[in-house]
Amino acid sequence: MHEGMQGTTAGYLWLIPFFPLLGAVLHGVFGGPVQRRWGKRPVALSACAVIFASFVLSVAAFLQLLQAEPRLLTDKLWTWFAAGDLQADFAFMVDPLTAVMILVVTGVSFLIHVYSTGYMGEDAGHYRYFAYLNLFVFAMLTLVMGDNLLMLFIGWEGVGLCSYLLIGFWFTDLQKAQAGMKAFIVNRIGDCGFLVGGFALFWALQRHEVATLNFANLRQVVGLLAGDRIFGVDLVTFVTLCFFIGATGKSAQIPLYVWLPDAMAGPTPVSALIHAATMVTAGVYMIGRLSFLYSMAPVTLTVVAVIGAVTALFAATIALVQNDIKKVLAYSTVSQLGTMFLGMGVAAYGAGIFHLMTHAFFKACLFLGAGSVIHAMHHEQDIRKMGGLRRFLPRTHWTFLLATCAIAGLPPLSGFFSKDEILWRAWSSPQGSPVLWAMGALGAGLTSFYMFRLFFSTFHGSCRADPQTQQHLHESPRSMTLPLVVLAVLAVIGGGVGIPAALGGGNRIEHFLAPVFETAAAPGAAAAAHGASAVAHGPEPLEYLLMAISVAIALAGFALARRFYVTDTTLPGKLAARAQGAYRMLYNKYWVDEIYQATVVAGIRAASRVFAFFDAYVVDGIVNGAGYLARAASWLGGAIDRTVVDGLVNGLGAAIRSGGSGVSRLQSGVIQNYVLVVFGGVIVIIVVMRFL
Repeated sequence: MHEGMQGTTAGYLWLIPFFPLLGAVLHGVFGGPVQRRWGKRPVALSACAVIFASFVLSVAAFLQLLQAEPRLLTDKLWTWFAAGDLQADFAFMVDPLTAVMILVVTGVSFLIHVYSTGYMGEDAGHYRYFAYLNLFVFAMLTLVMGDNLLMLFIGWEGVGLCSYLLIGFWFTDLQKAQAGMKAFIVNRIGDCGFLVGGFALFWALQRHEVATLNFANLRQVVGLLAGDRIFGVDLVTFVTLCFFIGATGKSAQIPLYVWLPDAMAGPTPVSALIHAATMVTAGVYMIGRLSFLYSMAPVTLTVVAVIGAVTALFAATIALVQNDIKKVLAYSTVSQLGTMFLGMGVAAYGAGIFHLMTHAFFKACLFLGAGSVIHAMHHEQDIRKMGGLRRFLPRTHWTFLLATCAIAGLPPLSGFFSKDEILWRAWSSPQGSPVLWAMGALGAGLTSFYMFRLFFSTFHGSCRADPQTQQHLHESPRSMTLPLVVLAVLAVIGGGVGIPAALGGGNRIEHFLAPVFETAAAPGAAAAAHGASAVAHGPEPLEYLLMAISVAIALAGFALARRFYVTDTTLPGKLAARAQGAYRMLYNKYWVDEIYQATVVAGIRAASRVFAFFDAYVVDGIVNGAGYLARAASWLGGAIDRTVVDGLVNGLGAAIRSGGSGVSRLQSGVIQNYVLVVFGGVIVIIVVMRFL
C-alpha cells in the first residue's frame, strides 16, 4: 500500500481464522465422542458451518474494503513480543490482495467441506478428517491475513503440517504415510531458504537501525537496502532468491515439485484443497505480498520467470502420458503454478493472482469431479479402465467438461482471460521476452491436449470397466454434485473480472489489486515497477495476434485429443510404439524421482551411515574411553582409600584400641592389685632414687 497508509480498524477480522480454528479444536477434542454417540452428521455440519461463517465474514470484509479509503482493514489483537526496537504484533489485515485470497480460500474450502460430507461419509476417521481440514483452512487464513512476516511464517509452517496430516490421513497404509512424510521433508528444504531470507532481511535492516517485520513498514523502508551486498551478491537479490526457494517447495516448482504428485495418496477432497485453495498457492501469494522487494531484484524476477516457464512446460509433458486420473491433474497443477510464476516473474503480479483465482475454481472442480468418478468406479483411478461414463455420471460429466474447457484456455471461460493475460505480459513486459511467451504458449497447448485426453478417455467411447463395476455405476449424491455445479459456474464466469481492455473490458481485478503492487520509492525499483503497476500496453494488433495464436493453440490441443481418443483410438498406441524412447521417458517422469533416489536420498543415507559410524566408533569411543578411564581412576582411588588411607586410620585406631585395652587392665577394681601396684611403684621410686 502507499507509504504512511493507515488502515481502518475493522474489529472482526480475527474471527475469520478463528472459526476454523474453533472447529479444529472442537472436532479434535470432542469429535470422537460426538460421532460415537450421535453419528457423523453433527460433525460434518459443524465443520461446514465454521467455514461458512468465515466465508460470510470474508464477504463482509470485502464489501467494507470497497468502501474504505485507503483500502486497508486492520485488527491488532496484542503485541506478540517486543525486543529492543523490534515489535511484532499478533495482527490481521485485509487489503485487496488479502481480500481476493480469503474469498478464494473460504469459498472454495466451504464447497470442498460440503463435498467431503458425501465423499468421506463412510470413513471411520470422519471427525479426525474434519478437524485436520478445519485446521488447514485456519493455517492458510493466518498465512494470507497476517500483517507481518512472522505471522505469514506461522501460516506457512501450519499449512505444511496440515498437508502432512492429510496426505498421510490413511496412515496405516505405509505408502500413503510415506507420501505424507515426503511432502513434509521436501517442504522443510524449501523452508530453510525462507528462514535464511527472513534472517538476512532482518539483519540488513538492523544495519540501517531499522527493526521491523511489518509489511507496511517494510514497504516504507525497503529503499534503504538498495546497493547493500551480502556474500558479494546484491542483498535484495539474495533475500528474494531465498524466499523463492521456499516458494518452490510450497508451490511445487522445479526442483522441489516431487512431493505434489505423491500427495495424491490423500483423500481426493484433500487433493482439491491443497491444489486449489491452500498449500500450493502460498508461494505465489508470498511473492505478491513481497512484490516491493521482488521489483527491486530484476535478477530474481528473471529466475522466477524462467523456473516458472520451464516448470509449466516440463510438468505438461509428463501429464501427456499419465494414466492415473489424479496424477494427470497433479502434474497439471504443477504446470499451472509454473504459469502463475511466469506471470509473477515478469512483474505482472496482478495477472498471476488473477490466474491463481480462476485456477482455484476449475482445478477444484476437476479434482472433485475426479473424486466423483473414483467414487463411482469403486476407487479405480486408471483412465484406461474407464470410458463412456457420461451416461452414468451426467452432472459430473458436464461440470468436468466446463472445467476442462476453462483450464484449456478456451474463450470466453475464466482460464482464457487469466492465462492469456499472463502470456501477453510474458511478451510485452520489460521483464518478458518472446521466448518466455513461446514456452508459456506451448505449455498451454499441451494443457489443452492432455486435459481433453483425460476427459475423452474418462467420459467418452465405450465403457472399459469390468462388468461388476458397470452394474453399480451411478451419479454421486447431491452433496457431492452441488459443489461441482457451483465450481463449474465459477470456472465459466470467474474470468469476467479480468476481461482485458483489448476485448472491451476494464480488467477490474488488476485495477483492484494495483495499490498492493505499487512499488516503494526505492532506488532501482523504477524499471521493475513499470511492469508491476502499469498495464503493459503494446501495439493492439500484436495483442490480438497473440491472443488469436493462444486460442488456436488451445483448439489444436482439443482437436488433436479428439482425434487420438475419440476418432481413431489406435493412434496413441502407434505413436507410442514409434517413439518408444520418448514415451518411456515421459511415462517415467524423466526418472526424476529415481535420480533423486540415487543421488540425494542415497547420498544422505551414505552420509548418515558415515556419521553413524563416526558417532559409534569415534564419539562413542571417546565417551566410552573417558568412562573407562574414569572407572579405572575411581578403582585406583578406591584401592588407595581402602588400603592406605583406611589402613593408616584403621591401624592407628587398632593401636589406640590395643593400648587402651592394655591400660584398661589396670582398672581391674581389685583393691589388692592397686595396693600391689602402689607398693611396686614405691619400690621402683626408692630404687631409682637410691641409684640415681
